[in-house]
Formats: sequence, structure tokens, C-alpha cells
Amino acid sequence: MKDLDAASVEDVRAFFQTYYVPNNCTAVLVGDFDSREALNLVTQYLGRVPKSDKPVPRDIPKEPLQTKEKRVTVQEDWPLPAVVVAHHITFDGNPDSYPLHIASKVLSDGQSSRIYRKLVYEKGIALAAFGGGNIIEDPNLFFAVAIVQPGHTTEEAATSLIEELDRLRTEPISAAELQQAKNQFARDYILGRETDQNKAEVLGHAAVIHSDLKTADAEFDIFQNLTTADVQRVARTYFTPENRLVLTILPKGAK
Repeated sequence: MKDLDAASVEDVRAFFQTYYVPNNCTAVLVGDFDSREALNLVTQYLGRVPKSDKPVPRDIPKEPLQTKEKRVTVQEDWPLPAVVVAHHITFDGNPDSYPLHIASKVLSDGQSSRIYRKLVYEKGIALAAFGGGNIIEDPNLFFAVAIVQPGHTTEEAATSLIEELDRLRTEPISAAELQQAKNQFARDYILGRETDQNKAEVLGHAAVIHSDLKTADAEFDIFQNLTTADVQRVARTYFTPENRLVLTILPKGAK
């Protein structure tokens, strides 16, 4: 918030003029219309917007490589203790990103997933447990979260989350888990294309993130052809102790 509070009108205007420009925009039209008429309307209403007279900056600094585990404890206005275990991962479209999506579903898609089943049902350590890979345009994080059940400790939750991530490294997922994850992906694929807006978002993603419209459909086959060995390979690559952050969040005033 201090950065926003310190911003002047000139700062905000400069940001808008730098990034909210036609040469940093992708328009997607989806629906039952005449293409020539639609393009004429786009030209009529948007064609007069001037392009930026300078290139859009893309010099996003890379985060330094993490070489050892980090553990951090913070206190927040939060009713119950929580633990987050996170690992740095790659970007959307990298070949490793596809098995990471499968790992995300095995670990945390639904109440039958590994994290929820182990921490909530079997051990009773957590009131809720969830996570997944935040796989976006730039490298980000794969995370697992546990909201700690009263009577249990954050150390128990952290240990259990790490154990589940380590399991992916040390032993292949089962053929049934892989098929279930593929089925879940197929479900998401279908539901994510039901409306015109859904279709526009998928096409926009393919154009902006992958620079290839064909990936809007081609990724389906990529997912369906993944193997248990692919999932274990990416787990061994990214879910290492030296690439791990353990964040403990305690309610304010807790000891």
C-alpha cells in the first residue's frame, strides 16, 4: 500500500500511457457475426487510438536462484494458524508446466486429493488443505496450504505437507491417479469452453502467452499423453529442499 499511497497523478498517468496502448493489447472477438463487418467496427472505434511512441518495457528482473530452504514466520489478522510450503517453478508453456498441472491435480484437486485426504481426513491436522501450481507467463510458485486444526501444531502441518510433496519425488503416482487427473483436465477443458467469453479467454491466452493460436486445442493431446514418469521428473526437478519456502502464519498475539 505504501507504493500506491506514494504514487502521484503523474505516476499513474505515465503508467497508463506506457501500458494501456494498442501495441500492448490483444482483442478477441468470438460469436455469430459477419467477420468483415466486425473488423470494420473494430477499425472504426479502436483504430483511431494512437499507438505508443515508445516500446512497452519488458525488462522484468529475474528472481535470484534460491540455493537453500527458507523458513519464515509472520503474524497477521488471521483467526487460525496456517502453513504454506512453496517451491519455485517454471512458466506457462514450458514443457515442464504440463506435468506440473497434473501434479497439482493429484495433490489438491478436490477432497479425494492427496493433501486433503492425508491432512484433513486421515491425520486430522488441518481444517482445510489445498494448493496447486501458479503457472503463468513468468516463473512463479507451486504451493500447498494447511489451515491448522486447533490442538495441532504448525510443525505437524509443515512436516505433512513436505511429506506429500516429497512422495511425488520418491515414488511415481499410480496409473489410476494419473487417469483421474487427466479426466479432471478434460472436465476443465470442456467446461472452460462453454460460453463465448470462455472461448475468447482461451484464444486470448493462446495468442498472448504462447504466441500460437493452435495451442488452444493442441494442449489437450499434450496432457492426455503425459506419463507417471513425466510427473515424477518435474517433482524431482522442482520439489527439492533447497528450492523450498516454508511460511508459517500465526494470528496476531500468538506465541
